[in-house]
Amino acid sequence: MHLSMHNWMRAEPLEVTLARLAKYGYESIEISGEPDQYKPDEVRPLLKKYGLRCWGSVTLMLGERNLVAGDAGNRAMSVQYTKDCIDLVEALDGHEMTIVPATVGKITPDSTPEQEWEWAVAGLQEIYEHSQKAGVKLAIEPLNRFETYFINRGAQAMALAEAVGEDCGVCLDAFHINIEEADLYQAILDCGPRLTDFHAAENNRMPAGMGDYDWKKVIDTLKQAGYDGALTAEFVAPIDRTPANPFPNALETKPVDISDEQRKFIEDHGSSTLSEEFYDWLTQKHAEALLPLI
Repeated sequence: MHLSMHNWMRAEPLEVTLARLAKYGYESIEISGEPDQYKPDEVRPLLKKYGLRCWGSVTLMLGERNLVAGDAGNRAMSVQYTKDCIDLVEALDGHEMTIVPATVGKITPDSTPEQEWEWAVAGLQEIYEHSQKAGVKLAIEPLNRFETYFINRGAQAMALAEAVGEDCGVCLDAFHINIEEADLYQAILDCGPRLTDFHAAENNRMPAGMGDYDWKKVIDTLKQAGYDGALTAEFVAPIDRTPANPFPNALETKPVDISDEQRKFIEDHGSSTLSEEFYDWLTQKHAEALLPLI
């Protein structure tokens, strides 16, 4: 296993992110699913400069992106968007494409369970065919019930992956499984045959070591399940606006170049724009907690 990290949690130039990851012993990045923003010819030299590789990408299911949308046009757009993300991963020699099927933050369905399942399988099978040709493995990720109504548990992600294709995988996230699974360690073992990616954050969605997770047990369980991929950091620090705030330097006070959709996506995850000083420290703390264990 090795340390990786998403880059959607703080708006900053990609080179700033990569320099930080290299500094603290991360080996790869799981690049945000924004193929219009990240051009392979611009990203490749930066990865080489900092001695990092692309592990994969993750769909940012914001706005009208939704594989189970009631509107057929939205579903078709979401399929094409995911294919474009896969093309980005392929161009960067990445390994996997993590997919959240439905819009993050949408907790009401558009149709019946049977109809939405049919839409999800059909869309993902089209995406799967594209990914197989690209040599990129899909990983379906369950989120907690407060972020999506569609896929919340490992067993559901496994069932969907099995319906999509023999080589379709699953991604588990430590924060989400802590909420939704009766036994999160058993969930890891049960998903072992298809486990393709693992997102690392504490029970409180802070970096590893800043909550109550037993990370040695988590990593030992991942090894028992046969997983040897990335531990991809996806911590999302909350912003405390009260006198009890233990991190007064957390909030970014300078102007930030970020789209309204990206800002809403971060805020919908319970955070805001974080200062570079604070984010740098969080990235370091996460690495210090996990590197000795892997």
